[in-house]
Amino acid sequence: MGSDDLFKKRRKERKKREYGYKQPKANSYLIVTEGEKTEPLYLRGIIQLIEDKMGGNVDVVEIPIIDISGEGCSTCKLIEKADELVSRAKIIYQNVWVVFDKDDFEDFDQAIFEGLKKEYKIAWSNQSFEYWAYLHFHYSDVALHRDQWCEKLDEIFKHYHLGNGQYKKNYSDIYRMLDTYDGVNTAIKNAKRRMGEFDFNNMKPSEYDPGTTMHILVAELKRYLDE
Repeated sequence: MGSDDLFKKRRKERKKREYGYKQPKANSYLIVTEGEKTEPLYLRGIIQLIEDKMGGNVDVVEIPIIDISGEGCSTCKLIEKADELVSRAKIIYQNVWVVFDKDDFEDFDQAIFEGLKKEYKIAWSNQSFEYWAYLHFHYSDVALHRDQWCEKLDEIFKHYHLGNGQYKKNYSDIYRMLDTYDGVNTAIKNAKRRMGEFDFNNMKPSEYDPGTTMHILVAELKRYLDE
């Protein structure tokens, strides 16, 4: 064996040791979300469709906010939790997404910056996931409190006879409900329109209200259904 071949072999073995013999997994996703209701339920809806069609390796891990008075509710803590999950995983995920809302978190921008620095993909919503849900039916660039977005969704659910006629965060089939009238494609289109004016280099996500990048994650997953 030549010296070049020996060098390549040793480098390969060293990389194996660094990753604990974990192998990269193509088309694999780890999606970490702060919510324990709407966001993971919505994402599981599309993931179930993907798995029904073609199988795959898509894990959604919800991180419930337990201590609302401490740093357990910090968005930066969610990035740290993603680090833990990635390090403990048996595979090297090809795609790591972290999903969270601004709500009243003061470290919203910092968490986005930290996540991107670690090469995670961030699906953020300002103020809340409910803005993304609203875009499944209508476009809006009006800054509203998250409670007001919930009120607007109440009106929509009543008008279209969705669920029990009222928006709730714990509908297990929330993805299907929001997609009733081709809502997912509508939301992607509306979000692209809204975010077309957003300049990440010169604007803070916390100041871009309303705003969301959920459409990037959903479009990336949805392509598996559209192929």
